[in-house]
Amino acid sequence: MLAKANVFLVGPMGSGKTAVGRQLSRLLGMPFYDSDSEIERRTGVDIAFIFEKEGETGFRQREREAIEALTAMNRIVLATGGGAVLLPENRRHLAERGCVIYLETSVTQQVDRVKQGRNRPLLSNVDTSTKLAQLMDDRAPFYKEIADLVISTDGRRVRGVAEDILRQLGLAGETR
Repeated sequence: MLAKANVFLVGPMGSGKTAVGRQLSRLLGMPFYDSDSEIERRTGVDIAFIFEKEGETGFRQREREAIEALTAMNRIVLATGGGAVLLPENRRHLAERGCVIYLETSVTQQVDRVKQGRNRPLLSNVDTSTKLAQLMDDRAPFYKEIADLVISTDGRRVRGVAEDILRQLGLAGETR
Protein backbone atom coordinates (compact mmCIF):
# COMPACT_ATOMS: atom_id res chain seq x y z
CA MET A 1 0.00 0.00 0.00
CA LEU A 2 1.03 3.61 -0.48
CA ALA A 3 3.02 5.18 2.35
CA LYS A 4 1.28 8.44 1.44
CA ALA A 5 -2.46 8.32 0.71
CA ASN A 6 -2.38 10.67 -2.31
CA VAL A 7 -0.90 10.23 -5.78
CA PHE A 8 0.33 13.43 -7.46
CA LEU A 9 1.43 13.48 -11.09
CA VAL A 10 3.97 16.06 -12.25
CA GLY A 11 5.69 16.54 -15.58
CA PRO A 12 5.71 18.69 -18.68
CA MET A 13 2.70 19.44 -20.84
CA GLY A 14 2.00 16.52 -23.12
CA SER A 15 3.43 13.93 -20.73
CA GLY A 16 0.00 12.41 -20.11
CA LYS A 17 -0.68 13.59 -16.55
CA THR A 18 -4.44 14.05 -17.01
CA ALA A 19 -5.02 10.85 -19.00
CA VAL A 20 -2.84 8.72 -16.72
CA GLY A 21 -4.36 10.38 -13.66
CA ARG A 22 -7.88 9.48 -14.77
CA GLN A 23 -6.81 5.88 -15.38
CA LEU A 24 -5.08 5.64 -11.99
CA SER A 25 -8.18 7.10 -10.36
CA ARG A 26 -10.32 4.36 -11.88
CA LEU A 27 -7.88 1.59 -11.02
CA LEU A 28 -7.42 2.76 -7.43
CA GLY A 29 -11.02 3.81 -6.81
CA MET A 30 -9.88 7.27 -5.74
CA PRO A 31 -11.27 10.64 -6.90
CA PHE A 32 -9.37 12.40 -9.69
CA TYR A 33 -8.54 16.11 -9.77
CA ASP A 34 -6.71 18.24 -12.30
CA SER A 35 -5.25 21.48 -10.93
CA ASP A 36 -5.87 23.40 -14.19
CA SER A 37 -9.50 22.25 -14.26
CA GLU A 38 -9.86 23.25 -10.62
CA ILE A 39 -8.55 26.75 -11.40
CA GLU A 40 -11.03 27.02 -14.29
CA ARG A 41 -13.86 25.81 -12.04
CA ARG A 42 -12.98 28.34 -9.33
CA THR A 43 -12.64 31.30 -11.70
CA GLY A 44 -15.29 30.44 -14.28
CA VAL A 45 -12.85 31.16 -17.12
CA ASP A 46 -10.26 29.16 -19.02
CA ILE A 47 -6.52 29.21 -18.38
CA ALA A 48 -5.83 31.17 -21.57
CA PHE A 49 -8.13 33.98 -20.36
CA ILE A 50 -6.35 34.11 -16.99
CA PHE A 51 -2.97 34.36 -18.75
CA GLU A 52 -4.34 37.10 -21.02
CA LYS A 53 -5.78 39.19 -18.16
CA GLU A 54 -3.39 38.45 -15.28
CA GLY A 55 -0.25 37.13 -16.97
CA GLU A 56 1.71 34.13 -15.83
CA THR A 57 2.24 35.68 -12.38
CA GLY A 58 -1.51 35.91 -11.75
CA PHE A 59 -2.01 32.39 -12.99
CA ARG A 60 0.78 31.01 -10.77
CA GLN A 61 -0.85 32.65 -7.73
CA ARG A 62 -4.16 30.95 -8.55
CA GLU A 63 -2.31 27.70 -9.16
CA ARG A 64 -0.58 27.98 -5.77
CA GLU A 65 -3.96 28.36 -4.04
CA ALA A 66 -5.42 25.39 -5.93
CA ILE A 67 -2.39 23.15 -5.21
CA GLU A 68 -2.50 24.07 -1.52
CA ALA A 69 -6.21 23.15 -1.28
CA LEU A 70 -6.04 20.01 -3.43
CA THR A 71 -2.96 18.54 -1.73
CA ALA A 72 -4.68 18.99 1.65
CA MET A 73 -7.32 16.47 0.55
CA ASN A 74 -6.97 12.78 1.36
CA ARG A 75 -6.88 9.74 -0.94
CA ILE A 76 -6.94 11.55 -4.29
CA VAL A 77 -5.13 11.35 -7.61
CA LEU A 78 -4.01 14.80 -8.78
CA ALA A 79 -2.67 15.85 -12.17
CA THR A 80 -0.80 19.14 -11.86
CA GLY A 81 -0.02 21.73 -14.52
CA GLY A 82 3.43 21.52 -16.05
CA GLY A 83 4.64 24.63 -14.20
CA ALA A 84 3.18 23.74 -10.80
CA VAL A 85 6.67 22.80 -9.59
CA LEU A 86 8.06 26.30 -10.16
CA LEU A 87 6.97 27.64 -6.76
CA PRO A 88 8.82 26.24 -3.73
CA GLU A 89 5.62 26.05 -1.66
CA ASN A 90 3.95 23.91 -4.35
CA ARG A 91 6.91 21.55 -4.40
CA ARG A 92 6.81 21.31 -0.61
CA HIS A 93 3.07 20.58 -0.50
CA LEU A 94 3.35 17.98 -3.25
CA ALA A 95 6.36 16.23 -1.69
CA GLU A 96 4.99 16.23 1.85
CA ARG A 97 1.37 15.35 1.14
CA GLY A 98 1.54 12.60 -1.45
CA CYS A 99 3.48 10.17 -3.56
CA VAL A 100 4.87 12.24 -6.45
CA ILE A 101 5.17 10.56 -9.83
CA TYR A 102 7.14 12.36 -12.53
CA LEU A 103 5.82 11.45 -15.96
CA GLU A 104 8.92 11.97 -18.05
CA THR A 105 8.68 12.48 -21.79
CA SER A 106 10.90 13.75 -24.58
CA VAL A 107 10.43 17.13 -26.21
CA THR A 108 9.79 15.32 -29.50
CA GLN A 109 6.91 13.39 -27.91
CA GLN A 110 5.58 16.59 -26.30
CA VAL A 111 5.53 18.42 -29.63
CA ASP A 112 3.61 15.55 -31.17
CA ARG A 113 1.07 15.46 -28.33
CA VAL A 114 0.44 19.18 -27.77
CA LYS A 115 -0.25 20.04 -31.39
CA GLN A 116 -3.61 18.30 -31.11
CA GLY A 117 -4.35 19.54 -27.59
CA ARG A 118 -6.21 22.46 -26.11
CA ASN A 119 -5.05 26.04 -26.08
CA ARG A 120 -1.73 26.36 -24.24
CA PRO A 121 -0.84 29.98 -23.44
CA LEU A 122 2.90 29.37 -23.07
CA LEU A 123 3.01 28.02 -26.63
CA SER A 124 1.23 30.95 -28.29
CA ASN A 125 3.21 32.68 -31.01
CA VAL A 126 6.46 30.80 -30.37
CA ASP A 127 8.36 27.94 -31.94
CA THR A 128 6.83 24.99 -30.08
CA SER A 129 9.96 22.79 -30.06
CA THR A 130 12.22 25.58 -28.85
CA LYS A 131 9.81 26.67 -26.12
CA LEU A 132 9.18 23.12 -24.90
CA ALA A 133 12.93 22.45 -24.76
CA GLN A 134 13.46 25.63 -22.74
CA LEU A 135 10.61 24.74 -20.35
CA MET A 136 12.07 21.24 -19.94
CA ASP A 137 15.52 22.66 -19.11
CA ASP A 138 13.96 24.98 -16.51
CA ARG A 139 11.55 22.51 -14.92
CA ALA A 140 13.08 19.01 -15.13
CA PRO A 141 15.33 19.56 -12.08
CA PHE A 142 12.23 20.45 -10.02
CA TYR A 143 10.29 17.40 -11.25
CA LYS A 144 13.21 15.16 -10.30
CA GLU A 145 13.73 16.91 -6.95
CA ILE A 146 10.29 15.93 -5.61
CA ALA A 147 9.66 12.68 -7.51
CA ASP A 148 9.20 9.47 -5.58
CA LEU A 149 9.01 7.65 -8.91
CA VAL A 150 9.99 8.56 -12.49
CA ILE A 151 8.05 6.89 -15.30
CA SER A 152 8.71 7.41 -19.01
CA THR A 153 5.60 7.91 -21.13
CA ASP A 154 7.24 8.13 -24.56
CA GLY A 155 5.43 5.97 -27.10
CA ARG A 156 3.34 4.28 -24.41
CA ARG A 157 -0.39 3.78 -23.91
CA VAL A 158 -2.13 5.36 -20.94
CA ARG A 159 -3.25 2.07 -19.40
CA GLY A 160 0.26 0.62 -19.62
CA VAL A 161 1.74 3.66 -17.89
CA ALA A 162 -0.89 3.49 -15.13
CA GLU A 163 -0.33 -0.23 -14.61
CA ASP A 164 3.44 0.31 -14.53
CA ILE A 165 2.97 2.95 -11.81
CA LEU A 166 0.84 0.57 -9.76
CA ARG A 167 3.42 -2.21 -10.14
CA GLN A 168 6.27 0.04 -9.07
CA LEU A 169 4.26 1.27 -6.08
CA GLY A 170 3.46 -2.32 -5.13
CA LEU A 171 -0.26 -1.78 -5.71
CA ALA A 172 -0.86 -3.98 -8.75
CA GLY A 173 -3.07 -6.39 -6.83
CA GLU A 174 -4.97 -3.71 -4.93
CA THR A 175 -6.95 -2.15 -7.78
CA ARG A 176 -10.70 -2.00 -8.03
